[in-house]
Amino acid sequence: MQSFISLIAVLILCTLSACSKTNINHHELTVTKAHSMMASEQLTSEALVNYYLERIAKIDDQGPQLNAVVQLNKNALKRAQALDEIYKKSGKVGPLHGIPILLKDNIDTIDGMANTAGSWALKNNYPKDDAFLVQQLKNAGAIILGKTNLSEWANFRSTSSSSGWSGLWGQSKNPYDITTSPCGSSAGSGVAIAADLALLAVGTETDGSVTCPSAINGIVGIKPTLGTISRDGIIPIAHSQDTAGPMARTVTDAVMLLDALTAVDIKDNAALSATNYISHLKIGGIKGKRIGVARNLMGYHGQLDAVFEQAIVDLKAQGAIIVDATNFTNTDAWGDAEFEVLLYEFKQGLNAYLADTDDNTPKSLAALIAFNLAHPDKEMPYFKQEIFEMAQAKGKLTDQRYRSALLLAKKLTQEEGIDALLAEHQLDLIIAPTTGPAWKTDWINGDHYLGAASSAAAISGYPHITVPMGYVHGLPVGLSMFSGKLQEGKLIEVAYGYEQSTLHRRAPVL
Repeated sequence: MQSFISLIAVLILCTLSACSKTNINHHELTVTKAHSMMASEQLTSEALVNYYLERIAKIDDQGPQLNAVVQLNKNALKRAQALDEIYKKSGKVGPLHGIPILLKDNIDTIDGMANTAGSWALKNNYPKDDAFLVQQLKNAGAIILGKTNLSEWANFRSTSSSSGWSGLWGQSKNPYDITTSPCGSSAGSGVAIAADLALLAVGTETDGSVTCPSAINGIVGIKPTLGTISRDGIIPIAHSQDTAGPMARTVTDAVMLLDALTAVDIKDNAALSATNYISHLKIGGIKGKRIGVARNLMGYHGQLDAVFEQAIVDLKAQGAIIVDATNFTNTDAWGDAEFEVLLYEFKQGLNAYLADTDDNTPKSLAALIAFNLAHPDKEMPYFKQEIFEMAQAKGKLTDQRYRSALLLAKKLTQEEGIDALLAEHQLDLIIAPTTGPAWKTDWINGDHYLGAASSAAAISGYPHITVPMGYVHGLPVGLSMFSGKLQEGKLIEVAYGYEQSTLHRRAPVL
């Protein structure tokens, strides 16, 4: 489905001789290692871009055909060459100088790539300007390498959808077992980082869309406090929960990306000032932390639970104080309230986004529904659009039903949820398994979720980090950590300490 990225197209960007020189010692680089190699003249930004272009051609477009990267920035090499010249003259322009980054295909960029949400209806949606977060990345010296596939409309079109599938781009595949789901909706971002198709990627989350694909693809994902990353230029689901988030192979890289993404956007009415995340990357950060165990967010997979029990032992060994059975209540009630909120906010937010696009795209949710009905072979061969239709039936955000649902969802997950557990047990953070191991991709029956730990942090707008925790039958599983508003620092300290003491992650064999 990747017509934009055939091998021929890649070779136009990257001569065979230039690419082949980049194959040695460039696999699974970190930002720090890449910059160290640049400083010692072992690496240039141009060579790094060429390495990823060749790898995308070999294993994403051909070979196992992971189908994670669906658009390439034709100006990536030119940007890399310019940054190399700047580096020679005056050093790095920022903390991500020359680092290739992939964006989920629901984020605006002016680098010649459409912002499609995976839908044929938006295949010609070329934004007028960069999303605020994209400009932040460019200011930090990053190179926008391309865009990644996603569960179409960020998994908010049908209750029977298959994660990682979009009508426009097709199915992304889990690199640990290509017959299994990559989870979503930031599926392509998770696959791309796991398979070393870029150094870093940006995903977006409403509820689990950064953390689930990160866990299932064996990488680190951070869903930050709502408002610390601008929502500008992101095709929305719900403004009360939506946020972008970093996805990387290490906690350090994820935190460096988070640091670059966070800035106050005065046009975002939820904007918050963020802390200095990098200062929390320190050994010994687990010692003395009081960590609660959310037992009612597990129990749906015995082997996953066994891996989680070992994670608790490992945290104790690093000096954590484990407070067991710090369980949530009213989880069903908050889920019902959340869905009501999402339906209302999706209609309002999407209509606002579409109204500002060019005339060659549908201008409303109603128009999208009509488009899908007119193109069922492309858009609805496996599942329908009942969520679209439910959202279209909703009224305005002034409706009492919406306002009551929003208040209830926040109350149950904030003051009666995470905040209550932290206060009652004097906790620094709460842990649970992120989600089960990957299930078989199934376009007929849809996703086979057994359980997940994402909703409390997602609905409340509080931070959530997932870190590789181990494997179940060779499939990665993640450890979730969440806490109160703007408590990313505590989570980073524990995530970094846990990662460094266990080093669970293994690259997929491709």
